[in-house]
Amino acid sequence: MIVAMDQLSKKEFRYYANFLNRLARDMTKFYNLKLNKPFKPINKSRGKGYDPVTKADRAFEKFIRSKIQKKFPKHEIIGEEFGRKKSKSDFTWVIDPIDGTRSFVIGNPTWSNLIALNYKGNPIVGLANFPKLNKYYLNISKNNAYVIEGGKKRKLSVNKKVTFKNIKVAGAFHGWLSLKKQSKIPKVLKLMQFPCFDALSYAHFCEGKIDIVLQCQNKIWDVHALIPIISAAGGVVTNWKNGEAKHGGSILVSANKTIHKKMLKLLKPAL
Repeated sequence: MIVAMDQLSKKEFRYYANFLNRLARDMTKFYNLKLNKPFKPINKSRGKGYDPVTKADRAFEKFIRSKIQKKFPKHEIIGEEFGRKKSKSDFTWVIDPIDGTRSFVIGNPTWSNLIALNYKGNPIVGLANFPKLNKYYLNISKNNAYVIEGGKKRKLSVNKKVTFKNIKVAGAFHGWLSLKKQSKIPKVLKLMQFPCFDALSYAHFCEGKIDIVLQCQNKIWDVHALIPIISAAGGVVTNWKNGEAKHGGSILVSANKTIHKKMLKLLKPAL
């Protein structure tokens, strides 16, 4: 998938990437100073399943929104917890304050803050910040993305030369794919030999550690920040029908087009 980024100048692109670069550090400081303490989760589903939220989700989103509104008061904002701040601007920020709230609840450090900047409906700059791991992933242009860890940055690149027989696949259905549908894709199930750790699996994919990630029922705030990072690292990202991933739903990410096509074919019976 080619993300439409060429509508922005290099200077503009750098400007927004620099803002997210600073925000990543600010969010980690905010977590360590204000939110790294005991808490009780709340179940948003009210007995119809388990969909946890915490005070930290809401505090993070308020913090992120305040930073964006101060710097870009005319931009639109969409967040998981506080909905949409409408605007006629071509720019929209999409926020998942804590991606992986279940991991957050049990103390698994794989949760993250996901923030995307969309231009005319397309995700163009993405940030995945992991406060507990003290690292973050950010694309600074259409073709360049980095992981910043311990003050050092490494360029991200997927494992483009991998062949289908050697792929490492991480996946999760999140309870959305029925057993009947799963029974129709036995080859996919056999290939899913690596756990899926929220957005961190996509981050590991961008580092070339995993070759395919597949998930069901993503909201836009689950994927918008990841799309430009994946694309800049050389990955292919679509939904299971080979449509645009920016609309959410069931997502497939692959290291090259050849293995992507093969996996789409294997997933087809589950659609």
